Amino acid sequence: MGEISITKLLVVAALVVLLFGTKKLRTLGGDLGAAIKGFKKAMNDDDTSAKNASDAAAAPGERLSHKE
Repeated sequence: MGEISITKLLVVAALVVLLFGTKKLRTLGGDLGAAIKGFKKAMNDDDTSAKNASDAAAAPGERLSHKE
């Protein structure tokens, strides 16, 4: 089968552009970018909520004080 050369990649890219058109590919790229951005935001929100939950679980223990 051989290696994938730059000329083969250019031919495949040209065929994809001819099949789908530049407008559809631009829309697809924008949708893909928005999906990745949403995924990153969800991951950051999940990490933040997990951190807040662990802080909230540890907070009652820290509030208790021992009076002598």
